[in-house]
Amino acid sequence: MAATIDNRSEITKVWKLTPPSPLAPQLAAEAGLSLLQAQLLINRRITDKAEARAFCSPRMTGLLDPLLLPDMDRALALILPAIEKRRNITIYGDYDADGLTATALLLNFFAELGLPVAYYIPNRLFEDYGLHPAAVEKLAQAGAELIITVDCGTSNQQAIMLAEQKGIQVVVTDHHKLPRDLNPLCPIVNPQRLEQASPFKDLAGVGLAFFLAVALRAALREKGRFQNRPEPDLRNYLDLVALGTVADLVPLVGQNRILVKNGLERMPASCWPGLMALQECAELEPTAVTAYDLAFKLGPRLNAAGRMGTAITGLKTLTAPNAIAARDLARELNTLNIQRQAIEKKIVQQIEALINDHPDWAQQKAWVLAKEGWHQGVLGVVASKIMDKYHRPTLILNIQDGVAKGSGRSLDGFDLFQALSSVQHLLLRFGGHYHAAGLALSTLHLEELTGALQALAQEQIKPETLRPQIRVDAAIGLEELTRETMRQILDLAPFGTNNPEPVFLCEAVEIVEARILADKHLKLRVHQNQTVMEAIGFGLAGKYRADGKINLVCAPEINRYRGLESIQLRILDLEPVGTATKVVKG
Repeated sequence: MAATIDNRSEITKVWKLTPPSPLAPQLAAEAGLSLLQAQLLINRRITDKAEARAFCSPRMTGLLDPLLLPDMDRALALILPAIEKRRNITIYGDYDADGLTATALLLNFFAELGLPVAYYIPNRLFEDYGLHPAAVEKLAQAGAELIITVDCGTSNQQAIMLAEQKGIQVVVTDHHKLPRDLNPLCPIVNPQRLEQASPFKDLAGVGLAFFLAVALRAALREKGRFQNRPEPDLRNYLDLVALGTVADLVPLVGQNRILVKNGLERMPASCWPGLMALQECAELEPTAVTAYDLAFKLGPRLNAAGRMGTAITGLKTLTAPNAIAARDLARELNTLNIQRQAIEKKIVQQIEALINDHPDWAQQKAWVLAKEGWHQGVLGVVASKIMDKYHRPTLILNIQDGVAKGSGRSLDGFDLFQALSSVQHLLLRFGGHYHAAGLALSTLHLEELTGALQALAQEQIKPETLRPQIRVDAAIGLEELTRETMRQILDLAPFGTNNPEPVFLCEAVEIVEARILADKHLKLRVHQNQTVMEAIGFGLAGKYRADGKINLVCAPEINRYRGLESIQLRILDLEPVGTATKVVKG
C-alpha cells in the first residue's frame, strides 16, 4: 500500500550499496588505475581496459568524422554554395541553454568566416516550439534564403514545406526523438536516425553544431578558403559546447565526455566575454569550474532569459563583443534568474499545498496538474522539482484560452516520450525525450489525457520504482578520504548524466557540531577514527541532530574558500545509528 505523501519531507530513500567487484583488481592492473578508480568505472559499466583508458584520457583525437552523421554531406551541399555566394543565412535556435549556445557557436563561426548571418529564437511564451510557420513567414519577409536550425526542427514538417514554397532552403540539425511519420524534406542531421549503439547518439544540439562547424571548416579548407585568411580555431568553441551539453543533461560519456572535458579546460581563458561575465556573476573561480557549476550555476542563468520571455538576452550575452557589454548583459540574466526562482518557488508551494490536501494522490503513479495563471516559462523546472521530491512522472500545465500547455518530467521505468506518443491523438503538439517532454492540448482532452497516462503508469511502473534510490559506490572511512583519493576521484570528472559523481557510505560517524544555515541547510562537523571533516547537507535542515552517531551517504568535494582548499562532504542523506537502516546491498 502506498504511504500518504507529506510535502514537509521527501519520500524515504533506499541506499543501494554496490558490492566490491572481483574484476576491480584486474582492471586496475591492466589499465594503470587505482583500485578505487577501477571499482568506480565498473560501477559505470566500464570493464574493458581500452575503454577505461579512453574514459580516463578523453582527447580531441577521439572525436569522430562529422561526415558519419546522417545527412551531413547533404547539409554541406546546401551550406557551402550559400557561403560562396554570400546568401542570406539564418541560424534558427531553440530558447534553452543548448539552443542558445548552439546558435552562438554558429554565429561566431560564420563571423570568423567573414560572413554575417541572421538569427531567430522563438519566444517561449508567445510562439510555438521549434521551427513554426509564423516564424518562416517572418524570415521570408526578411529575405532569408537558407535556414539552419539548431536543437530543433526534426518534427516541423509543415514549416519546412512552407519554407520550400517560399524558396527558402532548410538544413535541420537536431537531437530530439524522431516522429513516427518522419519524411525528410530536407537534410536532417539528427543522430537519432542512427542505430542505437552509435557513439553520436547522445550528442546535444550544441555538439551537433560543433560537428557541423568541423565539417564546414574541413570542406572550406579543401576549397582553399583559408589561403589568405586564418582558419577558425574550433578549440575556442569548446567552452560553449561544454555549457550547452551539460545544461541539456545529456549523457557525459563518449563524444560528449571529450567535448565537455576539453571545454572545461578552456573556461579559464575563454575568448568569449559573455562566458567570463557569467562566471563572474556566479562568483566562480574560472580555474576551478566544474560540470556541476555549468549545470546549476551558469546554465540556469542562461536559461532564465528564455523562461521569463525572450531568450535574446542570453544569446547577446554569449556573443557580446567586449567585457563591458558582457557584464551588463550577464547582470540582466542574473536579475531574470532571481525573478525566475521566486515565481518557481510560488508555484511549487501551490502544488505542494494541493498534494497535502489530496492524500489519495499517493495511490497514483503519475500526476497531471493544470491551472490557470502558472508562468509558462518555469513549468519544466517545477515539474523536475515535484518529480524529484515525490518520485513519480509529473506533467505541469498552464491553462490559457482553452489550451493546456507545459512540460513533464519522468523517472527511469517510464518513457514519457513514448507515453505521449501513444496518446498523440489528444495533443495539439508534443516533443522531447525519455525523461522530459513538452506538450500542448485542448482543455477538453485534459481529463482523458490524465486517465490515459495514469493507466499507462499503473501498468508500467513497478511499486519499488516509486521509492527513490541513492546508488552508493562503496563504503569508506573518513580517514580514507585523503587528497590522493580526491585526485583519483576527480580524474574521472566531468560528472553528470551516465557518469554520476561518486557517492560513498560513511558508517557510524560521530557528530561533533551541528547547526542550521539559512533555515534550510544542515552544517555538520563529523569525527571518525581520529579524522574530523566538515559536511553540508543542502535542504536537509529537517534531519538535524545535535549529537550522536549517524550513517551518511555523501559526495566528497573540494571546498574553496578565501584561497584555501579543504575536503568537504556534501551529504545526500543520513540516518541515526541504531535505527532500521536504509542500506540495501545489490
